[in-house]
Amino acid sequence: MHAEGLLVRGGELKIKEMEVQCYLFVLLGSTLYVDKSRDRLRPAINLFLKDHRRLTDYAWGAGALAYLYRQLGVATRAGSKGLCGCLTLLQAWIYEYFPLFRPSQLQQSPDAPRASSWISPRFPVGDEARQRLARYRQLWDELSADDVTWTPYGRDGHTDIPRSLYTGPIRFSDIAEGYDPARCLRQFGYRQIIPRAMTVPHDQYRPASGSSYIVFWDPWANQLWDNVAARRLDLDFASRPCQHPSEILEEYVDWFLTRSHPRITHPTDGVPQPRPLLVHQVLREQIVDRLGPVLLTRDRSKWEEDGGKFYDIVAGVFELYDQLVGQPPQ
Repeated sequence: MHAEGLLVRGGELKIKEMEVQCYLFVLLGSTLYVDKSRDRLRPAINLFLKDHRRLTDYAWGAGALAYLYRQLGVATRAGSKGLCGCLTLLQAWIYEYFPLFRPSQLQQSPDAPRASSWISPRFPVGDEARQRLARYRQLWDELSADDVTWTPYGRDGHTDIPRSLYTGPIRFSDIAEGYDPARCLRQFGYRQIIPRAMTVPHDQYRPASGSSYIVFWDPWANQLWDNVAARRLDLDFASRPCQHPSEILEEYVDWFLTRSHPRITHPTDGVPQPRPLLVHQVLREQIVDRLGPVLLTRDRSKWEEDGGKFYDIVAGVFELYDQLVGQPPQ
């Protein structure tokens, strides 16, 4: 950072600017743009911190999302281990849209950050962690459209944040990833249709070894973010409001299945357990996690025992319901 030259030219003011710049460098590198090095930060972050007067000009949220998208892509590469990026964002997104995986939630002021309302659950280790992972994968495979909260922020959240309807690449430094809200219209309260083709990069480089890759966009694509009016999705033109939250165009499922992996567990890995049992298992884990704060004054070894007793009562109700109705309650 050429500290000696800055001190000579700017004196005390430059020292303060350096302190702020270093603080933001560490803050952003340990929250929004996290990598797997543990004790190192991406130098590219510092390029955006040199002029403190321009800090509010950058779309930090879009940049964090682009970086997370890239890391999710890297995590799917063979040989890749672990995941980085802003995992707080990913975790909060899961809690908002998928109620089966939610932990307990605090009552907070509407002005407080939504992500801070979730109480971190107890994380298992060893064999317990592996067993829970296997059960959760099966549960993901058994999810239906009715298990999703499609509009956790309301049906008109996009009117407060027009940028959420932007279509085109989003970027951070040399990373650029496609963003298309038409891929999930139900999050805006609209019927899902077959989306139009996305804006795609003109070239890419995927090395035979290693998990990283590079995407190259045409120069004109870098200017799309500055032209929101022309790149904003017109919801009423694209579709119509949903009659029910999970409404889709009839042909959409066939289109989706040819472009995605509908299951996490490979069919050859074995036959998944029946869904009612999976729901009961997840319910037990959630009950134990939620009873934890109430039982803090007691012996920790009692958590599983007390939670299990309460679970047995609830599970009995579920099983009775299954026998009478023939399907698990939603």
